[in-house]
Amino acid sequence: MQAIIIEDEPLVARDLQKLISQIDSAINIVAVIDSLKSAIEYFKSNPEPDLLFMDIQLSDGVSFDLFKQVEIKCPVIFTTAYNEYAIRAFKVNSIDYLLKPIDKVELTTAIEKFKKLKENPTVDIKEQLQSLMQHIALPNKTEIYKERFSAHLGKSFIIIDATNIVCFQKDALIYIITKDKQQFITDFQTMEEVEELLNPKYFFRANRQFIINANAVESYRTDSYSKLIVKIKPPVNITVDISREKAQAFKSWLG
Repeated sequence: MQAIIIEDEPLVARDLQKLISQIDSAINIVAVIDSLKSAIEYFKSNPEPDLLFMDIQLSDGVSFDLFKQVEIKCPVIFTTAYNEYAIRAFKVNSIDYLLKPIDKVELTTAIEKFKKLKENPTVDIKEQLQSLMQHIALPNKTEIYKERFSAHLGKSFIIIDATNIVCFQKDALIYIITKDKQQFITDFQTMEEVEELLNPKYFFRANRQFIINANAVESYRTDSYSKLIVKIKPPVNITVDISREKAQAFKSWLG
C-alpha cells in the first residue's frame, strides 16, 4: 500500500511518517512533498498513491489548488492546524482530517476509515473530493452559530452568553469559564462537539484542553520550543499553550 505525504514542515512530516509506520507497516511512504508547486509537478508525472496525507496550508498556497491542476482519485486524509470551514466540511464527507498536533489514536482511526473505504468499491472518491472543495470554497453564509450555552448551577441550569465566555476547558468534564472567573459544568461529551457550535471568528481551538475566546486574550509569547504561551485577561489569569504547528494559525486568527 503506497502513500504520499504533502507537508511543508519537515519535523511534522517526519513525525507523521513515524506514526504511520507504527500504526501500519504495510503503508509505504513513497514521497514526502513540501510545497504545492512540487506536488503539482509530482502528480503530473507520477502515478497517484493508494492514500494521500495532505496539509491544507502550505508555504506557497492552499493544497486544495492541487485538485484544480491535476486529477486525483485516491482517498485523502487532511492534516491541518486550521479549524474553521475545513473541519465542518470533512465531517460531512467520508474523507477524514487530523487536527495538528497529530494524535496517534486519531490517526489510527483515520487509517481504519481509509481501509473500510477501500473495501467498498461503490464509493466515488473523486465525487467526494469535489463536494469537499465546493463546501470549503463556498461556505454556507447563512450558518448560525450558537450564541447561548446552558450549564449546571446546582440542580438548575444557567444560560451563558457566548460573549461572556472566556474559554471552554476539558478536564474529565467540559467546563465553561466566564469573564468573572466562574466555572460551570456542561453536558458536552467532546471538545469537537463544542467547536462545531462556535463561531470560528471569535473562538479558537488552542489544544485538546482549551477553546479560547479572542476577546479574552491579553497577550502571548513564544517559548524556547516555538510554542505560544497565551495569557488570558484578569481576573481569570490562566495561560494556555499552543503548539508550534498551530502557532501561525493562531496568529492569523487573532489578526
